[in-house]
Amino acid sequence: MTDVAGTDKRARFVPGQPDMWAFVLFETLVFTGYFGIYLFYRARSPELFLHSQAHLDLRIGVFNTLVLLLSSWSVARCVQSSRAGAYPAALRDVYITATCAAIFLFFKVFEWVRLGGSGNGPDSADFFTYYFFLTGIHFVHLLIGFVVLGVIVYQLRSPARRSQELVETCATYWHTVDFLWVLIFALLYVVR
Repeated sequence: MTDVAGTDKRARFVPGQPDMWAFVLFETLVFTGYFGIYLFYRARSPELFLHSQAHLDLRIGVFNTLVLLLSSWSVARCVQSSRAGAYPAALRDVYITATCAAIFLFFKVFEWVRLGGSGNGPDSADFFTYYFFLTGIHFVHLLIGFVVLGVIVYQLRSPARRSQELVETCATYWHTVDFLWVLIFALLYVVR
């Protein structure tokens, strides 16, 4: 289908800026390397990793995973509301996303303190070295995510600054961070 100017209206739309998709690809490759190293060492010492893994609280991992999935849903609603011009709803949804992120971070710190208090720190066993490294890197990505969510709020609050492309770019970052957590959760908490 073509319009009056002769442009193809069926062109595929990819949300956000292309640079963000390059970043997503880069981050996926980097984390794939991290996961590969983790799995290599896990295969070399499966009993040690299983023993250490038993110290994790699966309930906290599941809860945090559900909280981040809720945050992905709310940031997706934010994008939809923004596309529809429903900016108050979009702002509400980005605030829900930030609240979910804060809850996740609180419980992650709680879990780290609990593990450290029971003698399971980053240098106590190979499993915990990888656990604290992977969850720590993810933690930093979530902190950056607060800045990203702030950019969305900044964009949505003023008609003069609104950029749907920037809102969608920021949401893409958020979804990437959530996706990486799902993989980290599966590797550290679920895979036995």
